[in-house]
Amino acid sequence: QVQLVESGGGLVQPGGSLKLSCAASGLSFSDYVMSWYRQAPGKERQLVAHIGPYQDATIYTDSVQGRFTVSRDSATNTVYLQMNSLKHEDTALYYCKAVRLLDSRIYYWGQGTQVTVSS
Repeated sequence: QVQLVESGGGLVQPGGSLKLSCAASGLSFSDYVMSWYRQAPGKERQLVAHIGPYQDATIYTDSVQGRFTVSRDSATNTVYLQMNSLKHEDTALYYCKAVRLLDSRIYYWGQGTQVTVSS
């Protein structure tokens, strides 16, 4: 049974930082591209960042470029999202997604973790 469990969300002031974690189990971690998505109230879910199986390819949406860093640890099957210089517009429910590298029809979602940026 595949599980993706996000953690690390919370309330932070503008300009602050948070580090999200997504622990994966029940899958072969190195076979999956790992992604972070977010969904704000009333908006569609959007891709924030993703990272290839061997940390050889990272992509960020323009609005987080230079502020967020995605990484992964194969020893613990965990993917991270370090978020710095947070802005009000970063407020959203953040989701982790695992997509199988050789068959994108196979994918899994976590349950999400809330990030709220407010003074």
